Amino acid sequence: MATSRSAKRAQIVSLLESGDIAAAAGLADQTGGVVTILLQLLFDPDSQLHWRAIEAVGLIAQSHPKAIEKIIPRLLWSLNEDSASFGWGAAALLGEIGRQNYRLVAEIIEMLFQFLEDEFAREGMLWGLGRLSQVHPEIVQEAAPRIMACLGEANPQVRAYAAWCLGILRDQESVPALMALTADPAPVNLYDQGVLQETTVGQIAQEALQSLKS
Repeated sequence: MATSRSAKRAQIVSLLESGDIAAAAGLADQTGGVVTILLQLLFDPDSQLHWRAIEAVGLIAQSHPKAIEKIIPRLLWSLNEDSASFGWGAAALLGEIGRQNYRLVAEIIEMLFQFLEDEFAREGMLWGLGRLSQVHPEIVQEAAPRIMACLGEANPQVRAYAAWCLGILRDQESVPALMALTADPAPVNLYDQGVLQETTVGQIAQEALQSLKS
């Protein structure tokens, strides 16, 4: 077991890099400070480590809900602060927490939907709502019109996450807008199934349409 803070961080990073997200989250059963270290890894959304850290915190929301409940006000604060140091990651993380333990975000779900109106938080919130939709589509369906509006955003990553989310929701009303995006060549990244993948907006839109047909 890691004893010093630096050794603990190295252990967590090593587990995440190897893809053993459950083991990284499981360290919270053995020692303190794990959540703090994971939050410190949320500064670079272009890094696979960032996303795996988000997943690990989500798993801790299942096993140690009180520890995660304590950080939710901090996550919300970071999304309302102009110079938020990890606010982008906070938006995605709130959705992941809801995916793993919806009770922790049930009272702020409308607030999460409202973050779709915020340019700073929109990108991360779309990914987070996509993750939440994988387990609780009935809850996120209320926000489908707001998500569909994001398909027309100038930011290709926003278009991609919106398309991905609507595919998970199987939102039939979004079919025409998704079809219009199938030829969109803009390169984007998507973290899904433990891997940060390079793809395009058009490819994600096509996959979303396939989900709607299945």
